[in-house]
Amino acid sequence: MLEFIIKLHSEITIKSKSVRKRQTKLLQQNLKTILLQLDADIRIESHWDHLMVLVPVASPELRMKLIERLACIPGIAQFAEMQSSSFSSLDDIYQQVLPVFADKLAGKSFCVRVRRAGTHEFSSTEAERYIGGGLNQQVPSARVQLKNPDLTVQLEIRKETLIMVRAQYAGMGGFPLPSQSDALSLISGGFDSAVSSYLMIKKGMRNHYLFFNLGGKAHETGVREIAYFLWQKYSLSHKVKFISVDFAPVVAEILEKSDPGLMGVILKRMMMRAAAEIAEQLGIPAIVTGESAGQVSSQTLDNLNVIDRVTPMLILRPLIAQDKQDIIDIARKIGVEDMAASMPEYCGVISNKPTVKARLADVEANEQRFDSELLANVVAAAKILDIRTIDYQSSQQVNTVEAVQAMPADAIVLDIRRPDDCDQAPLEVAGHQVLEIPFYKLSSQFSSLAQDKHYFLYCDQGVMSRMQALLLKDEGYQNVGVYQKPAS
Repeated sequence: MLEFIIKLHSEITIKSKSVRKRQTKLLQQNLKTILLQLDADIRIESHWDHLMVLVPVASPELRMKLIERLACIPGIAQFAEMQSSSFSSLDDIYQQVLPVFADKLAGKSFCVRVRRAGTHEFSSTEAERYIGGGLNQQVPSARVQLKNPDLTVQLEIRKETLIMVRAQYAGMGGFPLPSQSDALSLISGGFDSAVSSYLMIKKGMRNHYLFFNLGGKAHETGVREIAYFLWQKYSLSHKVKFISVDFAPVVAEILEKSDPGLMGVILKRMMMRAAAEIAEQLGIPAIVTGESAGQVSSQTLDNLNVIDRVTPMLILRPLIAQDKQDIIDIARKIGVEDMAASMPEYCGVISNKPTVKARLADVEANEQRFDSELLANVVAAAKILDIRTIDYQSSQQVNTVEAVQAMPADAIVLDIRRPDDCDQAPLEVAGHQVLEIPFYKLSSQFSSLAQDKHYFLYCDQGVMSRMQALLLKDEGYQNVGVYQKPAS
């Protein structure tokens, strides 16, 4: 039996009884939704100050998947991996604890803490002294330290059952989805929008994604990848929408009819207008942006004030006081740094000597020159997808690129997963050379490969491989396919 004890985020524990009960129930349901996809026999138990995940039979692979999932579910402050067994005596407990903790104690200070329930021939304090003394003798480089030790050996004795805390892990924190309603995040594929979206998920908001396409199909392909990654890793318990709006006609109008210094502010106002209309249609009460005060010209307080006047809808800016390096550090932590770094910044190309202190009257005068129907038309033409179907949508778009298990003898497999994924589970395909090129480098490196060969792209889920195959096809390469690993 493998057990995980789940500790709630601290802000949940200080809520009123009814709110705490509701949020605990949401977290329990989210755990079921996500973890039962891994193993149908997993049980989730709810207690007043924690939840338990019980796994009857767990392979090493399932154990690692559970740890990865639990670390990315909003509402979990920390979780501990437990090991349960029966025991016959206090010495038997010590003999079971020794092999689990001996290596971990080398060169460290430690203490033993025992929680006990039931009738035994020893007290909790006696158990702590006996086990601690034995560990201290067996690991000469370790030393007992009752206050602020390097490592605490945590044990629980429930009647005839011993429960050891094998390892502790940090959770994501925050509130469970969807305890704080829905939000519509403007996502461009860069660091800022990805991190701001993540922070809203962490706050318990069901986060939908709105993309204003300024760079064509290739731009949308990259942004879809990031949105899909954020959803699958951090908010898999709930379905969300990905909305794409072709904003190129609006940019063309701005370039033609706006004063050069006001273009950036006007573009943001047009985006907010469109976002507010789409949010209202979908019943979403707030817009989220990745803006940070002073980061670029359109993000001065004066310009943000002018931008916000365009709609009464609530606009949330979780990064408003963050430095760029802080944002990049968060992007690295949550796994989107490489993806975001590969995305071009399209919004900046239209500004020419931008003003940092736009006047509302000047901006509104410029906007009077625009075609009044244009914005309504691009919003009406927006593509609204269930993000779970991005896999399906990609397969439809690349229906000329068939996913295969058998390849020509001279074919080369391109493993386009992130480097960490390749290191953890290297891909081997009998009879074929495998090259590792992360998907965010594929577009720039593919042209340097021998073009008299056939290349088949591989990723775990097949989503990114199909998207990248579409992108390469659009760039004129016909020697690409998608490799699907046979089911084990």
